[in-house]
Amino acid sequence: MNPRLPYLREKTSKLTSSPGVYIMKNKESAIIYIGKAKNLRNRVSSYFRENPDHTPKVAAMVSNVFDYDFIVTDSEYEALLLECSLIKQHKPKYNILLKDDKGYHYIRISAGEFPRITTEKNTKEAGKYLGPYTSGFITREAVNEANRVFMLPTCSKVFPRDFGKGRPCLNYHIRNCMGLCRGKISREEYENTVAQAVEFIKNGSIESVERMQQEMEKAAENLDFEKAALLRDRIIAVKKASEKQKIINSVVESADVVGIAEFDDILFISVLMYRENRLYDKAVFEFEKPDSGEDILSTFLMQFYYGRSDIPKSVVTENLPAEAVLLEELMEKQSGHKVKFHVPQKGKQSELLRLAKNNSAEYAALKNNRTGKEVMALEQLGRSLGLKKTPKYIEAYDISNLSSESMVAGMVVFEDGRPLKKAYKRFTIKEQQYQNDYGSMQEVLRRRLMHIVSGEGDEYFTRTPDLILLDGGKGHVHAVEPVIRELGLDIPVFGMVKDNKHRTRAIAAEGREIQINELKSVFNLVTRIQDEVHRYSVSFMHSRHKKKTYASELTSVRGIGEKKAAKLMMKYKTKENLSNASPEELAAAAGVSQEIGTELWKLIHDE
Repeated sequence: MNPRLPYLREKTSKLTSSPGVYIMKNKESAIIYIGKAKNLRNRVSSYFRENPDHTPKVAAMVSNVFDYDFIVTDSEYEALLLECSLIKQHKPKYNILLKDDKGYHYIRISAGEFPRITTEKNTKEAGKYLGPYTSGFITREAVNEANRVFMLPTCSKVFPRDFGKGRPCLNYHIRNCMGLCRGKISREEYENTVAQAVEFIKNGSIESVERMQQEMEKAAENLDFEKAALLRDRIIAVKKASEKQKIINSVVESADVVGIAEFDDILFISVLMYRENRLYDKAVFEFEKPDSGEDILSTFLMQFYYGRSDIPKSVVTENLPAEAVLLEELMEKQSGHKVKFHVPQKGKQSELLRLAKNNSAEYAALKNNRTGKEVMALEQLGRSLGLKKTPKYIEAYDISNLSSESMVAGMVVFEDGRPLKKAYKRFTIKEQQYQNDYGSMQEVLRRRLMHIVSGEGDEYFTRTPDLILLDGGKGHVHAVEPVIRELGLDIPVFGMVKDNKHRTRAIAAEGREIQINELKSVFNLVTRIQDEVHRYSVSFMHSRHKKKTYASELTSVRGIGEKKAAKLMMKYKTKENLSNASPEELAAAAGVSQEIGTELWKLIHDE
């Protein structure tokens, strides 16, 4: 507990109720947290009250607060601006801070008589620059496309020094280069081509095609058919390049599309930036998931857009940010135009949102040695079931029996969307004399969950799952819920429902069914889990049934009863192991005479 709390409470009781920013500091006067408030006294006092209900992260921050400063503002909007500015300046330990592991990228039009278009990571060299861009991939693609379409040289020759020296390279012969090295293209003509290429990068294909169309017609009128043919080919190439952009988008003139994916308590946010009806840039950020009620989207957008001038007319998000009005005001004042948030439910913008989320998921997958589909499946499963967090560690159970004999259960584990086979467990049903799936499921779950309560068992048996799935419907869920409550555990439980053809159909929960057929990634994941736990439990049941059947054969030998037959099966496990044992070893294992051991040996070898 922080010994400074009485002082902090006393100070806060005199604090103004005006809007403003508060700045928490530790013993060394280092800033550890910055926040804004509509009412400073109410907000700051919530940290230092008598019986706080803080999350672990907030509690840790409060325990380190030695003192705080505050700055009063005239409005909540001014507080927002000040908060963003101070967070970027000081990067406090307990604030959510964006992490972007990539630097900025630029497109350079070099200086000199015959400039080149290249990608750069800084602006040290002489020339004109476009950017900065956050996506190296998109920057390279734009430069490569422009150089290819406009047939600009990409070799290491220096012009005009190397005019006429040596033969043109392969790029010229395959029509990827205009052959500037031949010395037959004027400086004016070359500069005009470079200007068209830059215009293509900046504004897309529409204006470029219109201007080249006019030049082509003019060249044809002047009987300059070679130039007209070159422009014709260039127009075709530009149109072909623009078709690639249409695949990505053809309906959004100016928008940022924000997609969020979550993996292992880390959030990955992808921003796809569309300008002039085409994908212009992409940025991906990651930060630690907050453990409080803080609105993730608002926090991200404030930091992302603060200080930027290149702000689109619309921002497409999955949910409306909690502080949408303040954010729109911030963005409108910085950009000089209206900005609106859109939350699409269907149509083209919904497809773009899905694309942004897929980008985030792929980035998360790359960082965690997973596939994007696995990341998206877990996130969508958690959202579909209304879970508090993405279910990273899932346990699934199935009961299998042959009448009242060989009653068993199987438990399989999926971690991060993949089977964790070393954590699988098998259970024999001990308390049920007759076939009772509900009673068997209760028994198995109680025996398994007791290991969590007692802390006894291996690392997997003492681990609390994020989600439990039962191979069965609502009846199975209702049967085990009392067990979980009885043990004082908080673990979400759902059933996996099959159709009459034994295929996964839905998820059972709280007296209803959640349809998952339309969520392809979720459907595939749940089907895999259900098929795996069914296979595992059935194979265990068959192996036990075979052992029981074979053990009953052993009782045909005089002096071998059920208990002694069970002892033999317990020791040797399989018929093959029994057949490799000598008469003396069999007699010792069963605790019988040498004579009976010999009889056993003969039975096993069919003699």
